[in-house]
Amino acid sequence: MRCPHCESIEDKVLESRTLANSESIRRRRECLSCGYRFTSYERIEEKRLMVIKSDGRREVFEREKLERGVQRACEKRNISQLTIEELINDIEDDAAMAGKSTHEITSRDLGEMVLGKLYALDRVAYIRFASVYRQFQDVAEFIREIASIRNGED
Repeated sequence: MRCPHCESIEDKVLESRTLANSESIRRRRECLSCGYRFTSYERIEEKRLMVIKSDGRREVFEREKLERGVQRACEKRNISQLTIEELINDIEDDAAMAGKSTHEITSRDLGEMVLGKLYALDRVAYIRFASVYRQFQDVAEFIREIASIRNGED
C-alpha cells in the first residue's frame, strides 16, 4: 500500500477490523518511512454474472427477473413461498457455477435450469413457464408438452 504522505510502499498494519457483515476489512497502517498513519479498506470485487440473450446481447443477471417468472408460473399453486425462494436460490447458485469461469450464461441454459427445477417441483408450473419460455403458439404445443410429461411418467 502506497503512503498518501510520502508515497513509500513500506508500511505495517497496526489494526484490522471486519466491517459491513464481513464484506470488507478496514486496516489502520503506519508508513515505515515517515511514520504517517492512514486507513485502507479492502473488499472483494465480484464480477457480475452476465446473461447472453438469443440475439447475442448481454445483460446483467437479475434475480428479480427470474423471481417474477417463477412466481408467475407458481401462481395459485399449492407451493409455499419458502419453497419458491429455495428454488430460486438453487437456480441462482447453479447459474453462478455454470458461468464460473466466464461469468456468463446463455438465456437458453438459464431457462432450461428453471424448467428442470419446475418439472421436479410442480408440473403445472412447469407447463406455464414452458409456454412462455418456449413461446407456444397454439393449443397443439401445449398438448405435445403434456403428452411428453405423461410419457415420462410411465
